[in-house]
Amino acid sequence: METNSECTQSKAKRIEKEAPTGLIYIFGWIGAVIYYISVATTFWGGVLGVLKSFVWPAFLVYHALKALGA
Repeated sequence: METNSECTQSKAKRIEKEAPTGLIYIFGWIGAVIYYISVATTFWGGVLGVLKSFVWPAFLVYHALKALGA
């Protein structure tokens, strides 16, 4: 069984390994928000753009698989 100190250290190592991935996602999210809002022609189009920006990785994977013919 792990002690509290060992548990904290293992969590810190996991966070350290996953931090770059989170940073890339945040930058991608900011870029998606800027893109979707800039192409919106109405207020509700901008709101929809913000919602779309939360799921941009799903759009990316979908179009990548579609292009590969999978």
